Amino acid sequence: MKASAFVYPWDVNGDPEAPARIAALGTGQVTLASAYHSTRALTPRHTRHRIVTAEHAAVLYPPGERWSGRALRPYPAGEWAPGDAFGEAADALAGAGLEVHTWVVLAHNSRLGAEHPDTSVVNAYGDRYPWAPCVAQPATRAYLVDLAAEAAVRPGARGTELESLGWYGLAHLHAHDKIAGVALGDAGQYLMSLCFCPACRAGYHAGGLDGDELAAAVRAALEPVWRGAPSDGGWAGVRKLLGGTRADATRAWRDDTARTLQEEAVRAVREAAPAGFQVLLHADPESYHCGANAGVDPAHILSVADGVVVPCAGGPGLLAPFAREAPEGAVLAANFTVVSGMGGTPAALATDAARARDLGATELRLYHAGLASDADLHTTRTALTTL
Repeated sequence: MKASAFVYPWDVNGDPEAPARIAALGTGQVTLASAYHSTRALTPRHTRHRIVTAEHAAVLYPPGERWSGRALRPYPAGEWAPGDAFGEAADALAGAGLEVHTWVVLAHNSRLGAEHPDTSVVNAYGDRYPWAPCVAQPATRAYLVDLAAEAAVRPGARGTELESLGWYGLAHLHAHDKIAGVALGDAGQYLMSLCFCPACRAGYHAGGLDGDELAAAVRAALEPVWRGAPSDGGWAGVRKLLGGTRADATRAWRDDTARTLQEEAVRAVREAAPAGFQVLLHADPESYHCGANAGVDPAHILSVADGVVVPCAGGPGLLAPFAREAPEGAVLAANFTVVSGMGGTPAALATDAARARDLGATELRLYHAGLASDADLHTTRTALTTL
């Protein structure tokens, strides 16, 4: 199976041995970050540093002239990825024989929310989520579509993977995260991720819902959850808590909002890209889910993009809904964590990959070549030789 390893530019730049070491994994391809959120990352083999602190979401190349005079615009990186960090790393990796694809994080940007708070998701209690831009707002959508096109189509890239191209919500490790005191199940996460900014209120109204009444209903539905009542059960659990009519109306609005954004962004990338440029989305097959793996309708997204990257850290089960809808030639990439310290199981990679292939996976993604220990890289390399 074809495989690609995720990499940051700072894993490569300044370390002349990094490209050959990554190529020695045997993947043949890397997914290299070109636009990324704030993070603190380990670089256990780098010749100059061990910890990289990316202080805010940034593009890892010089942003173009299209942003001139616009209020919403990408931020250049600081010292953690100066200049054209992506281009420098891409050239080095290509020189080692690796095919480079871009890794673009979109609707996940705490600095944007801090400097432009009106762009953020607002929950039913009036709390803003500065890490989560509301994808219903016209200016935010225009920003995300242009960012997708610019960050995806970098010189030398043969394709892209678009992450968080959809709704973002509560479930996000924000700074020193301390929200686990109450177990919010799948349904509770959805209710706490519903947005009540003016654009979303207008959307609910168009679907026959009053924004104030809906917010009150969400708060009432969550009240037992704060006292320990379960809030799981998938979409049926959401309908039970909020009521079927209300729940379905919110989902219809949010699904349409995400679908049209995904269509616009993929179209913009293809218009900017050379022929044969591959466009994949990090995706979850439940359209009401929020996060880095955007909730999608499998049939729809596979009619729009060339394929999907599917989270498989908890097992490859999420591949099946995509496999049922996949046209011939679609890419279904199973994404496995190979960093033991982050919950990955590289020793099980060969077995997990075989299960994923049985469920329809055509490729693998390995998270993450720069973060993994030497032992994890060795185990991963050995597993790939058996596939």
